[in-house]
Amino acid sequence: MDITMIIVAGIVGVALGFFIARIMEKKNASKILANAKREAASIVKEATTEGESIKKDKIFQAKEKFLELKAEHEKVIVAKDKKIAEVEKRTRDKEAQVTGELSRNKKLNEELEVKLKDYEYRMEILDKKQTEVEKLHKSQVKQLEIISGLPAEEAKSQLIESLRADAKSDAMSYVQNTLEEAKLTAQQEAKKVIINTIQRIGTEEAIENCVSVFNLESDDIKGRIIGREGRNIRALESATGVEIIVDDTPEAIILSCFDSVRREIARLSLHKLVTDGRIHPARIEEVVQKTTKQIEEEIIEVGKRTVIDLGIHGLHPELIKMVGRMKYRSSYGQNLLQHSREVAKLCGVMAAELGLNPKLAKRAGLLHDIGKVPESETEMPHAILGMEWAEKYGEKPDVCNAIGAHHDEVEMKSLIAPIVQVCDAISGARPGARRQVLDSYIQRLKDLEDIAFAFHGVKKAYAIQAGRELRVIVESEKVSDDKAAELSFEISQKIQTDMTYPGQVKVTVIRETRSVNIAK
Repeated sequence: MDITMIIVAGIVGVALGFFIARIMEKKNASKILANAKREAASIVKEATTEGESIKKDKIFQAKEKFLELKAEHEKVIVAKDKKIAEVEKRTRDKEAQVTGELSRNKKLNEELEVKLKDYEYRMEILDKKQTEVEKLHKSQVKQLEIISGLPAEEAKSQLIESLRADAKSDAMSYVQNTLEEAKLTAQQEAKKVIINTIQRIGTEEAIENCVSVFNLESDDIKGRIIGREGRNIRALESATGVEIIVDDTPEAIILSCFDSVRREIARLSLHKLVTDGRIHPARIEEVVQKTTKQIEEEIIEVGKRTVIDLGIHGLHPELIKMVGRMKYRSSYGQNLLQHSREVAKLCGVMAAELGLNPKLAKRAGLLHDIGKVPESETEMPHAILGMEWAEKYGEKPDVCNAIGAHHDEVEMKSLIAPIVQVCDAISGARPGARRQVLDSYIQRLKDLEDIAFAFHGVKKAYAIQAGRELRVIVESEKVSDDKAAELSFEISQKIQTDMTYPGQVKVTVIRETRSVNIAK
């Protein structure tokens, strides 16, 4: 019973609590709903107030924007109105300008019409006067023909010839005066440079022949050199390529060959054979081979010494060898190595005088004749061959051009080229430097005189100073002073075009007038 009562009481309590809770919940809900309504009314009120404020702001902003756009629009309209006004003003100005131009053109047209009428009138008068002048000219020509007794064409030709002669004489006089005036300073400076260059160089004169004389201690050695049935001398000639002449000359044998290298090999080989005493074909071949090798080494050594003496650096070994071979070559009797050394020194001094590179000039001067030492025969000019070798072994373009142009085989492209040409002429033209055949020398002098005699009025002609000056004596009755100057120029041009000669030839024309009377 107690438990039941307790359970019933619990259930009643729970139900009562639940009922009370429901009542309390409804009461709270009604309060919350009232509060929410109040808050919602407040929020609606605030929202309405804020919306009115925003609406007012937006309306105010829209009014301001409208006013701004209206102001900008008014500015644009004002600007357009201003531009339209400017365009209208320019148009009015153009119209005024065009109107002025039209009035001026109208005035010019009127003046032009007046001038055209005047021109036509003048042309008519001019035509009439031209006709009258032609009639007068014809009548005067007829009168002159009657007076002179010559047709008009013949008189005209005589007048033209006279004017031509006068013009030619005046031109020759002007040319002569101009040339003399140009030479006054240029020739002095050129002479100064050349003389300074020559005075600062001192070289020995070297003349070699194609024949060498080998001296013997006694004539008994000649038989040993010849050998049994000439075997030794034939072996020696075959090995060296030199002709050995054994004649009645006491204690001497002659070695003949155009190649100085081979001649030197034969001379040294003979010296070794005679000193050793063993002379037979096998020994001859052995000695010649050793001597040939020795000469080749000597050629290289000579080339090196020459290059060092001249202060030239970086030369290709083949070019050094060619420089050494120059020792055994000659040009017109002048030793080629001595000539090249002399030209190199002259080029260096002259280049220094002219403010150019003396080392480059020395290099070109030393190598200018390397084309004369080929090991095999060739028909190519030595200047071109030397230029090709220099290009092959890496020489500079200025040096190559100077080598190829020193005999005018190619065009000169640098200032070193004429220096090499001038120094080559100086070295070859000095007295005793070269040996020339007497017949060709005499023929050259005779050719100079013959060229002078070919001109009209020449009485006598003399080639003097070894053919470097030609003096021409003319007849004073046939050649005037002006004609003498013209004749000198024409003879020099004729010599320049028809003859080949070293250096230059001075042509002097002498005209002398003598008046002779005898007092009795």
